[in-house]
Amino acid sequence: MGLNRCIACGKTFTARAQSPQQSYCSNAPCQKERRRLWQREKRREDPDYRADQVQAHKAWLARHPDYWRQYREAHPEYVEQNRTQQRARRAEKAPEPVAKMDASIGASPLKSGTYRLTLMSDDDVAKMDVWMAEITLISTA
Repeated sequence: MGLNRCIACGKTFTARAQSPQQSYCSNAPCQKERRRLWQREKRREDPDYRADQVQAHKAWLARHPDYWRQYREAHPEYVEQNRTQQRARRAEKAPEPVAKMDASIGASPLKSGTYRLTLMSDDDVAKMDVWMAEITLISTA
């Protein structure tokens, strides 16, 4: 029985005789971390375990429908921190293309003339009744 170093806290500990390769000490936070990591790995690799966890979560939510509303009411600092983090996440994302048929940019930069309209790919558009068109100036007369 030699001394091992805990992966979670870094302190040395004496491993149990039954588990000489023990990686975590017996402190509660270290054991909690060990279980958390085991569960994450199990969910990632075992589809049956993952499905069971999803079902258990749904059942818990059904039994506690107001939990998150009550939690947010009791923890306003959590709500504010979440809002701040969400704003930061939104700021990092590229702006989404506008997909509204009544969107307007203001005065049209187009001059009088004859134009050719070409139907473009509408993969980025979220509405079914919108056409994307490329306008190319043919003449200025």
